[in-house]
Amino acid sequence: MSVWSALELGKLRTWIQIGFTALTNGYAAGFLKGKIYTGDFKKYCVPGLNCYSCPGALGSCPIGSLQAVIGSRNMNFSFYVVGFLMLTGAVFGRFVCGWLCPFGLIQDLLYKIPFVRKWKRLPGERGLRLLRYAILIGFVVLLPMFAVDIIGQGSPWFCKYICPSGTLTAGIPLGATNPQLRTAMGGLFLWKFALLIFLILLSVAVYRPFCRYLCPLGAVYGLFHPISFYRYQVNEELCTNCGRCREVCKMDIEVWKNPNSLDCVRCGDCLKSCPHQALKRKEFFRSQLQRVQTEKEV
Repeated sequence: MSVWSALELGKLRTWIQIGFTALTNGYAAGFLKGKIYTGDFKKYCVPGLNCYSCPGALGSCPIGSLQAVIGSRNMNFSFYVVGFLMLTGAVFGRFVCGWLCPFGLIQDLLYKIPFVRKWKRLPGERGLRLLRYAILIGFVVLLPMFAVDIIGQGSPWFCKYICPSGTLTAGIPLGATNPQLRTAMGGLFLWKFALLIFLILLSVAVYRPFCRYLCPLGAVYGLFHPISFYRYQVNEELCTNCGRCREVCKMDIEVWKNPNSLDCVRCGDCLKSCPHQALKRKEFFRSQLQRVQTEKEV
């Protein structure tokens, strides 16, 4: 029995998700007082989709930070945010989505609700999966850059009109503890609340619909999958194309054909399901070390 099987990978992943969510949202006083933490830690981004305005958030969301810089009337290229996204993507890829993202945890827990028919694909699946790239380009980059007000200031369009994580972890808690803010909530909040409810209900039947169809952060990290330090590799000599990996993949990926698919969230289900042990994790540093050792032996 492998180490991952012995530790029950699924449970291990859930506890790591819970722990990281608690760590990055550890400002408990914010939930009690209805105030946002504004200390020094807020200068830095966290890897997952973690709303800046969440009362407990200790760090900033990289997507929100990117929009803030792009939408500024004195816009400068954000080397820090772009560098953070590139570094995180190059090292982990969408491992962040599967193991470290708070909203990913919420969707995982919703999907565990029994007695509901589970759907691996929706009608128009291929087109729906392209939506996150359209949102990344349109709502995160182009609209904040060009749809500006009279003084040249753009809005964080994705955060303002789409992000369900912000509605759940920021809008609802702040509205519940702040009467003045609650009275100011209007049609925009109702739209985002309706979108949140829709995604919550959909998450019970479809695995991670937000990650799969809408998340621009996952779109960025996914682009690094083929070259990230942490990636999967198929041993073609051992693989029989039995399809067992796809059967257990909640993202419905043909893993034996594309182990580093842009849709993969690195949950690890396929790794422990392969009856021939043909699918392995390929860490960059380990492969480089093996290459050096082989060259020395030759």
